[in-house]
Amino acid sequence: MSAPLALSYVLPLRWATEQHLDLTGYLHWLAAHVDEVIVVDASPDESFDRHGMVWRPYATLVRPDPALHLRNGKVAGVLTGVTLARHEKIVIADDDVRYERDGLQRIIDLLGDAELVRPQNYFQPVPWHAAWDTARSLLNRAFGRDFPGTLGVRRSVLLATGGYDGDVLFENLELIRTVRAAGGRVASPLDLYVERRPPDAGHFWSQRVRQAYDDFAIPPRMALWLVLAPAAAAGARISPRVPAAAAGAAIAVAEAGRRRGGGTAVFPFRSALAAPLWLAERSVTSWMALGSRLLFGGVGYAGTRFKRAASSRASLERKYGGGASSDAKEGHTWHGKGGSSRGDSKTTSSAKSFARSTGPGRHVPQRHRESARGAHETNVRAGEECLRRFPKETKPAARRTRTGGRRGWTRGV
Repeated sequence: MSAPLALSYVLPLRWATEQHLDLTGYLHWLAAHVDEVIVVDASPDESFDRHGMVWRPYATLVRPDPALHLRNGKVAGVLTGVTLARHEKIVIADDDVRYERDGLQRIIDLLGDAELVRPQNYFQPVPWHAAWDTARSLLNRAFGRDFPGTLGVRRSVLLATGGYDGDVLFENLELIRTVRAAGGRVASPLDLYVERRPPDAGHFWSQRVRQAYDDFAIPPRMALWLVLAPAAAAGARISPRVPAAAAGAAIAVAEAGRRRGGGTAVFPFRSALAAPLWLAERSVTSWMALGSRLLFGGVGYAGTRFKRAASSRASLERKYGGGASSDAKEGHTWHGKGGSSRGDSKTTSSAKSFARSTGPGRHVPQRHRESARGAHETNVRAGEECLRRFPKETKPAARRTRTGGRRGWTRGV
């Protein structure tokens, strides 16, 4: 068997019901292929104890840092895990994500030239509601990139920025924008496919309005969804051919996204056919999300209410305009609000210097099993020292990531 990969795998979760059989097998596999697996478990005490009996042979199981008072519990889990991680290169993944070794190795390789890697998830198996939701991914791919449930990130970047905002709903977009605002490069290969287990149909329906609310973070998209249903109704009054033509155009666009990066190997054609249904659903649920924002001040999720979907790119560019050092110099902790930016190719001077000077896994040597709070304080001091030692610098533009011909590692390809 090959040696474990020099990588920390951080898995934040909070379960109200027991569903650990499939995840236990995956953690067993991860333990053989990844040097460090950290599960940050915010489940109730009884569930946490049961998880410990099953998972501790394969992973470090910890509670979220109690010093982190964040609305978004996933962000608290991520920042706790990043604090404890002993490797510079980290994979953050939801509990329904299922990597293979070649995919993890590719993320390690890409993190050699980038500060964040954005893979592409696909559902396996693909029940009807997963095919429906996959239409969203195909439309995103047609015009750019999708938003996955897993990311690869360099630990030093998050140390240098003081974390990212944990009081927003769309936490993965917040993390991506934080890295970009701090000057980091984001690699988004279209053909880095990673399996994801679909939710049950009940959970799928429960997430419709919450996912629509995410698009408040991208105002042009939200405006489009709000206009879509009235426009379709107006077109239908003119001629029934208008909505039929629009549906055909939606299928064609989704199919274009399916064909990018060899996606036909993992995305079924019926997902492209579902594009009109997904657009109709998103148009209706966007109005419901708007109503929730106006009437209740936000959308309910995980026992709390969120008003902000994510920080704007402009606000985060102002925050990190002087490099990633602003929060660390002011002594901010992981409570620092995260960032955003357009996808420029400038690198984070302080974060990259930090990574080069300390090397992977040397920020808190032999302390990764301390309490998250104690390790975090050590990391903040290390980050402040690094930022004092390394002045702002300019690095050459990032090399373009080559995405073709790397699909052989995915299951079923």
